[in-house]
Parts: sequence; structure tokens; C-alpha cells
Amino acid sequence: MSVLQKLITHIKQKGLRATGKKVWNHYVFYHEELLWMERDLVSPVPPNKLRPYPPLRLETITPENTVAFTRHFGERVETMAELAREGHTGHMYLDEKGDAVAFIWGSARDYHDHHYYGCWFPVKEGEFFEFAGEQIRAYWGTLLSLDFQLNLWKAMQAQGCNKVVDVCESHNIPALKLHIRMGYNEQGRIMNVYKLFGRRRFYRETRYTGSRLDALRKPAHPPITASVA
Repeated sequence: MSVLQKLITHIKQKGLRATGKKVWNHYVFYHEELLWMERDLVSPVPPNKLRPYPPLRLETITPENTVAFTRHFGERVETMAELAREGHTGHMYLDEKGDAVAFIWGSARDYHDHHYYGCWFPVKEGEFFEFAGEQIRAYWGTLLSLDFQLNLWKAMQAQGCNKVVDVCESHNIPALKLHIRMGYNEQGRIMNVYKLFGRRRFYRETRYTGSRLDALRKPAHPPITASVA
């Protein structure tokens, strides 16, 4: 499919305004805000209403077993192998056919994200940086989104870590709500990623006060009291 055909298809599917914004972001100027989050590894996770999921097998990702990503994450096979060779800790979840349906990574040292954002994410002593958590659509809204984090936290605790830190795109509402559900706290820091003319990237950190997540929290319902006739 030619570039023009792709453009026409995108206009039909998303509309002219959304297409124009995508073209601007890709070829002219792009700015992404990544909110820093943190959480200790021992506080209980708040109650949730996530659905159960069929049994899956957890395996640590190695350069040799990344073939399991072929079916659902075919474009990630080499990336997964590269992250394993770099020494990061990765977990994948396999279904009954041996296909990976979810994965998540952690790094106990400064992490250079040369696969996506292109910047460094510093990690302090005792922390680990959690990144690249993903699952196929069939498992959205299930307890897997909770379990694959908890299992990674246990693995990183065994390596001497006591805190998880990560970043979340400010426009990714489902991911932000997941952080709320998992009991993360905002650090008040933003990693700003800029891209100019589709090539050059710039980065700077800014800070903010207050909360960027409060607007997404469900309002607390007042306790129901019995009325006296």
C-alpha cells in the first residue's frame, strides 16, 4: 500500500483532523509527557473487580526462548532477545499452545530505552525500573494485569529492590487508571520527549505540584446511614 493510499485510508477511518494531527506529530513536531510513578513492593494492592483468566505458565525471558513471541508479538522477537542479552529481567506468560500472551520487564540499573523513546531513565539504589508491560486484547480487564506486576516485584525483591518506578504517557488513560488501581504514587516529575521533523529528539525533565491523576479517580461514595422514622 502506497503512502497516499495509507493516508486516504486513515482519513476515512479517523477523520481529517485526527489524520492531520498524526502527520504533524510524525513529520514536524511531537511532544510526549511521561509521568514518573513509584510504589513500594510490600503495601497491599487495593481491591479490584478484574476478571479471572485461564491458567498461564510464567517463564523468565532468555535470548533462546523468545520464539514464543512469534504468534502474537512477531515484530518484538528480536527486541525481546536483545533486552534479555542486556541483562534485564523479563517475564512472559505462555498459553496452552506455548505462545506468549503477555510480558513485562524490569531493570535494576539505569535503563536506556533505545527501542522506543530513545532516552535514559535513571534508577536509584534500591529501585527498579518497570517497563514494556503488555498483554493481548483477550486478557484486557483480567487479573493478569495485576499478577504480572506482582510476580515481577517478587523477582526484583529477590535482587535487593524495595521500590518500583516507571513512567506513563499522560494521554494513556487506561494505563493511568491501572496505576491508580495498583496503588502507585506520583513523583511530581515529567520526562518530556520532543521529536523534530521526525528525526531529532530532545529530552528535559520538569516538575509539577498537585496531582495529574485525581481527575481519573472514582469519587468515594458516602456511607449509607439508616434513617429514623
